[in-house]
Amino acid sequence: MQLFHKYFEEWIELYKVGSIRPVTLEKYYMSLHWVTKLAPDVRLCDLDRRSYQTLLNAYAEDHEKQTTMDFHHQIKGAILDAVDEGILTQNPTRKIIIKGKAPREKKPKFLNQHEIQLLLRELDLKQELNWDWFILLVSKTGLRFSEALALTPDDFDFFHQKITITKTWNYRNSKGSFQPTKNTSSVRKIQMDWQLAMQFSQLVKDLEPDQPIFVKKRVFNSTVNNRLKVLCTNAKIPVITVHSLRHTHASLLLFAGVSIASVAKRLGHSSMTTTQETYLHIIQELENQDNDKIMRHLSSLV
Repeated sequence: MQLFHKYFEEWIELYKVGSIRPVTLEKYYMSLHWVTKLAPDVRLCDLDRRSYQTLLNAYAEDHEKQTTMDFHHQIKGAILDAVDEGILTQNPTRKIIIKGKAPREKKPKFLNQHEIQLLLRELDLKQELNWDWFILLVSKTGLRFSEALALTPDDFDFFHQKITITKTWNYRNSKGSFQPTKNTSSVRKIQMDWQLAMQFSQLVKDLEPDQPIFVKKRVFNSTVNNRLKVLCTNAKIPVITVHSLRHTHASLLLFAGVSIASVAKRLGHSSMTTTQETYLHIIQELENQDNDKIMRHLSSLV
């Protein structure tokens, strides 16, 4: 009878290859690696709730709870198909318990307005594009790392002060290449402030119109994060990552009173639910402030 990890491998090839983004496909192959490592001899026909829980528990020993949950969701898709196909008579993932290591201490997710201003003052903005210009751009637009890397001069509309996002840059590939956006909602136009538009109009005017403006050789996420670490240290503010600049951008907009719908659209989220879940703590703080305003208003009606 067929081994479970072999079935999972064939399932990925049949249903996932060519239908999902390469970066997501890599996660499925990583899950396959762990299934093969932790359950090399488990046959698909023998998979039951007990053996599946044992597999998850083994994975959870080296991973945090959320990571274990993601692992479970990927495998569960293949298992439910096996149930539908009649290979399994019962769903072994039913009432499963998700465990995991205690989460690591989280790094700061975003900077406040004073801290981001201190960071931007540290930038060394030269006459030619460098990573400090990249950091400024992400801070002011909330672009994803791969979206900002994929920008070409053609993506800028300086007359209307807009940037058009239609692609990302596959920086994980050694050669690098353009690839689709994370989802259809990520295809969008982002308004720039006049100062940023003026600055970049000069920086990109002599560059190839269809070539990425920041990519000269292979790019690593750590390159920008290391530069950010130096800047944050010099500014005496919490050290953040380039992705945290996106969170910072969104949080400052929310605190400024921009609607959740507008923030979601600017970030390229597939739904407002994603925005609400990501920035729940900020939204709750704003609701508390609103409640105070409501009470002050009602008390003045006496």
